[in-house]
Amino acid sequence: MNSGIYKNLALWLVIALMMVLVFNLFNTNTQTNQKVTYTEFLDSVTKEQVKKVTIKENKITGEYKDNNTRFETYAPSDNNLISELRDYNVGIEATPPDTTPWYMQLLISWLPIILLIAIWIFFMRQMQGGSGSKAFSFGKSRAKLLNQDNLKVTFKDVAGIEEAKEELTEVVEFLKDPAKFQKLGGRIPKGVLLVGPPGTGKTLLAKAVAGEAGVPFYSISGSDFVEMFVGVGAARIRDLFEQGKKNAPCIIFMDEIDAVGRHRGAGLGGGHDEREQTLNALLVEMDGFDSNEGVILIAATNRPDVLDPALLRPGRFDRQVVVPRPDLKGRLQILKVHAAKIKMASSVDLEIIAKGTPGFSGADLANLMNESALLAARANKDEVDTSDIESAKDRVIMGAERRSMVIPEKDKKVTAFHEAGHTIVAIMTKGADPVHKVSIIPRGMALGVTMQLPSDDRYNETKDHLLGMIRVMLGGRIAEEVTFNSMSTGASNDIERLTSIARKMVMSWGMSDKLGTISFGKRDEAIFLGKEISSQKDYSEKTAELIDDEVEHIINTCYNEARKIIEDNRLLLAKTAEALLEKETIETSELKELVKEYAAEGYKDNMFSEKEQEEKEETKNENN
Repeated sequence: MNSGIYKNLALWLVIALMMVLVFNLFNTNTQTNQKVTYTEFLDSVTKEQVKKVTIKENKITGEYKDNNTRFETYAPSDNNLISELRDYNVGIEATPPDTTPWYMQLLISWLPIILLIAIWIFFMRQMQGGSGSKAFSFGKSRAKLLNQDNLKVTFKDVAGIEEAKEELTEVVEFLKDPAKFQKLGGRIPKGVLLVGPPGTGKTLLAKAVAGEAGVPFYSISGSDFVEMFVGVGAARIRDLFEQGKKNAPCIIFMDEIDAVGRHRGAGLGGGHDEREQTLNALLVEMDGFDSNEGVILIAATNRPDVLDPALLRPGRFDRQVVVPRPDLKGRLQILKVHAAKIKMASSVDLEIIAKGTPGFSGADLANLMNESALLAARANKDEVDTSDIESAKDRVIMGAERRSMVIPEKDKKVTAFHEAGHTIVAIMTKGADPVHKVSIIPRGMALGVTMQLPSDDRYNETKDHLLGMIRVMLGGRIAEEVTFNSMSTGASNDIERLTSIARKMVMSWGMSDKLGTISFGKRDEAIFLGKEISSQKDYSEKTAELIDDEVEHIINTCYNEARKIIEDNRLLLAKTAEALLEKETIETSELKELVKEYAAEGYKDNMFSEKEQEEKEETKNENN
């Protein structure tokens, strides 16, 4: 301990001396004064070689006339000096004696040095994230040790990911009672990798493990190992596992491990030796010559595809736990967890809300309930009701309303027909997602929104559904053409998305009748992986033409089908746009009424889901 203090003190002294030397170097006058005797000075005066002098107490400095060379000398008490200088036309300047105390002179001379040292210390601490007195502990781990007082999250607080909980419950049981597993020859897993989209609850699950385990829990982010100094990240990895071994059994949680675990061999794509050394150190610590028994590494990432294969092999990350987006049952459980913290109205049916939020992650649902509580509080309500949750859902999906935005009537009308076009094609296209709500209130970057929500959770895409999506996207542009005989830029995003879908259908998903089940074009590789900088064209020019023809054929076919729907239902299009201009937002129930009244023959039943149509047929048969 003392030796460390002495080393730091010696280092500080060396730094201070270096700063003094640098200051003196820059503070030295470039022009030095020539020292002369008083006799030589008087001779120069009588020869009229002196231009001017400065007298300060008994010190005389001056400048020669010919070459502007400066000199200095010290004068004894000479009462005739001033008159003699005046006789020879020498400029005289007198300065008062210095009355500044010695300690002030010392402070003034050392103040720049002290300031430089203080600034240097400040920047050093900023570079290390304010590590306080550990100004030179670059290689020390920054993992936070969490105790039981800080860990208030348990598995009861985690819902919607039951399989992932089961996997980690076993890890917790192993930590609590290792003999139960070891008596059969089992060994504790070294690493558990949590993989899933953003917001699905990976970090929350790790907190729950910490709350349940009752063992030391270290938490750190992958970015904490990345520094500008090469070797620092590797040193921190070693120090982290050293701390873990001292407190074994323990858990180390590393969030966003892809920050240090990316593929090695980056090369041209911006390789970073520091990151590779950090990864190498992590690989050795997880499964090297030195055993780290009792230290379990739990890591989380939403980019498993960029991780180095050596990191994912058994013996390092023994388990990969998938944390998916929740299904209907999972969403209902998550909503119940968050609803317990909010004062809800008794009329709120969480099951209906769960059905209306397919594709939502746990974080999305938490945000939905929080937004609904904020909206209810803003309206001075005593409890959160269904309307608040619906408004919050619109806000989460479509963005906040921009009612202050002034839109000319002409543009508003174009937007109304555009959204009506999307709506009618969605209603009349079998397999398309049901229309939940249509609005021409500007939200986010859009002037209008047609919200479609799938009736069930979808884990796979069919060709019919993809073609239906393309038709719906084309509906807005077609409605503008049919009504105004012109086009606007409002369909730019629709065109970009539908072209991407059509191209993937042909090149990636094998949904082309002409080209068959073949994948074309090597996918783009990220530059930091050191692989291909751009996609590789692994097909001929003739095939490229066929691909373009097929993409064009898919889009044109969908265009013609969508245009027929719009032209057959022009009255419904006009009435829907009229309703939008009047109310600005139309719900599903209002759309059904419009379809019943104004849809062309043969299209009236398309608004209703298959289940509703079956019930309708049953009612018809009973009546007959």
